[in-house]
Amino acid sequence: MIVDTLLSGDPPRSRLLAAILIAILLGLAFAPFLFPGTRSLNVAAKVCVFVLLVASYDLLLGYTGIVSFAHTMFFGIGSYGIAIAMAKLGVGWGSLVIGLAGALAASLVLSLAIGLFSLRVRTIFFAMITLAVASFFAILASQLSEFTGGEDGLTFKLPAILSPGTDLIETPFLGVAITGKILTYYLVFAGALAGFLLLLRFVNSPFGRVLQAIRENEFRAEAIGYRTVNYRTAANVIAALAATFAGALYALWLRYSGPDVTLSFAIMVDILLMVVIGGMGTLYGAALGATLFVVAQNYLQDLMKLASDATAGIALLPQLLHPDRWLLWLGILFVLSVYFLPTGLVGRLRRSHRAPTNPGMKR
Repeated sequence: MIVDTLLSGDPPRSRLLAAILIAILLGLAFAPFLFPGTRSLNVAAKVCVFVLLVASYDLLLGYTGIVSFAHTMFFGIGSYGIAIAMAKLGVGWGSLVIGLAGALAASLVLSLAIGLFSLRVRTIFFAMITLAVASFFAILASQLSEFTGGEDGLTFKLPAILSPGTDLIETPFLGVAITGKILTYYLVFAGALAGFLLLLRFVNSPFGRVLQAIRENEFRAEAIGYRTVNYRTAANVIAALAATFAGALYALWLRYSGPDVTLSFAIMVDILLMVVIGGMGTLYGAALGATLFVVAQNYLQDLMKLASDATAGIALLPQLLHPDRWLLWLGILFVLSVYFLPTGLVGRLRRSHRAPTNPGMKR
């Protein structure tokens, strides 16, 4: 079947999970028409980008057992690659291609160097090395203001066909004006979907099976003949390239690149939260985790304001539900999800769907 081929032989294995994933896919595919408005379209585009970004990190953490804090560095390289090329080389498709190719080449070299020289050390030391490299890159991006715009970042223009002021169709379609902004959104959506399916193909190939074997028992995988350093380095490179592509898509959507939106350590923490909430080692968890987190990040304050106004006559509740305390409640939700769903949402949904092996066995 075509669907089975696209999913690389790894179906959701849960009807409820499949229904949720289909709902997310359809919601993102028709977001400009289902959720008209600038804010909702921005949220949908961010969900697309972060699904790919979180999936690429899950390849490292969930499938290979590598803890890296340099993932936002590669995300930033993709974003800055597009921004610098468009700002310095002029507005055009050629500049976009050059910027993307240059960013991917830089990420390839850096991830290969980090993998070959750092993955031989123990996990905690590798994590510290990647944190140091990411911090150095963030400082470098701030200091090289002539190229990167420093703390202010870079704002750039896109080709006319992608401009929000360009009307591609004279009459609105389903009540929505088809502009360059809509076309840009679908470029981001298509790129994120293609990248996600490609990662799904990797993890369900023999290469992906070896990565999982290394995660479970690195010494046994080495003993039966697999060069674990080579496989871990390859996983690091693939994840870095996917994160770079996600960064390029994000810059394409924002028409801006800066340290706060790509290189911030807070983004790295968000990625970790999304992976854990969705479920490590599943990739489908990236779709669930990214969607839930980004939507909560953008709309939880609105819901809390409504709840605060509704409980105005009750002592303490309006203060506890004040929109300024949304991070507190988001943290509580995260702690509860880790405690009650240690395998993430995907793991819980798959476990509830799984039938007992022996029908006569007592529950």
